[in-house]
Formats: sequence, C-alpha cells, structure tokens
Amino acid sequence: MFLRRPAKTDLAEFQALRLASRAFLTPWESTQPGGIDNFSPAYFERVLSTQSESNHRFLVCDASTGAIIGALSLGNIVRGAFQSCYAGYWIGSEFAGKGLMTEALTLALAHAFQDLDLHRVEANIVPENVASKALVRKLGFRHEGVAKRYLCINGRWRDHEHWAMTLEDWRRLRPGLMARLEAARTIPRKRRPTGGS
Repeated sequence: MFLRRPAKTDLAEFQALRLASRAFLTPWESTQPGGIDNFSPAYFERVLSTQSESNHRFLVCDASTGAIIGALSLGNIVRGAFQSCYAGYWIGSEFAGKGLMTEALTLALAHAFQDLDLHRVEANIVPENVASKALVRKLGFRHEGVAKRYLCINGRWRDHEHWAMTLEDWRRLRPGLMARLEAARTIPRKRRPTGGS
C-alpha cells in the first residue's frame, strides 16, 4: 500500500468506501462543522478544501490495484517552538485488522519526522477504541493521559486518551518500524472477494 494526496476525481470511490463502512466508522467519527454529514460528498469536499501547509491529507491505497482503502491526515501542524501535529486516520471496514493502517501510519510518521521536520506527532483516541489504541501502542506512541470531553464524536463530547511520539522516539524506533514495514510488503495478503451485492 501507499499514500497519495486526494484529488477531485476520487470523490465517487472515496464516498463508496465510506458508505460501505458507515456502521464501522460512525462510533469514532468527529462531528463536522456546519453539520456536514461525514458520509456525504460535502465531507470529501471539506477534505480537499482543508489541504494546506498545516493540514496534510492522504489517501491510503492498495499498491497492487491503486484502490482507496482508507485515509490519513497530519493536521493542525504548528511550527515555531512547537513543531507538532495531530495524526488522524480511518480504514474501510473490509480492510481492518490486516496491518494496513500500521503500514500507512509508519509511512506518515516518516513523512512527519523526516520530510516535515516535526518534533512531535499526537493521536487522541476515544478510550473504547481498542483497535486504534493497539495501533499507536504497536508503533511506539506513549500514553500521556486523558483529556476530558475533548472532542465531539458522533454528536457527543467524549473523553480522549492522549498518545504521542517525539522525534527522539522516532529515531530510536525507526529501524525496527521500517524493517517491519519492508517485511510486511514481502508477505502476500489474502484478498477478500469483491463484487456486487
């Protein structure tokens, strides 16, 4: 799999994946400003319109087919003395639990620390989201506490666990993470059959 920037021509495929994964994603989705439906074309338009130097948005794509399987962002990049950002991510339900987001987030971390010269990447996760916490723990993020009523998720203000990785952590963990990424790329994965309903 690989990361690439979204384009207007991705709308139909992006929305189809999100609609097919609606029940899987809804419990963890943030409430959008202006009441935008997270599964509408307007959501994708917001993804495109908020792409900037302070918000890097990526599609997670299957290397063999180019198909979109999820999305990832390095958002709210603050420079100056902070040099930090927030990582956000989601994957389509049929691709979950296969290690693909582990690969994607590893690539995003490399981009954050090596290309963007950031010092810190943070992830804020609803405590019940066991899979997301396992992902950041596996990559070496550090649990730093709980922010009360931190973010509006699916219409409710929810507590979030605060996880972070710094450049120093990345430098220490990078050899193992990149070796794991290369190993994952050499192991063929079983593909679920696709097709009509």
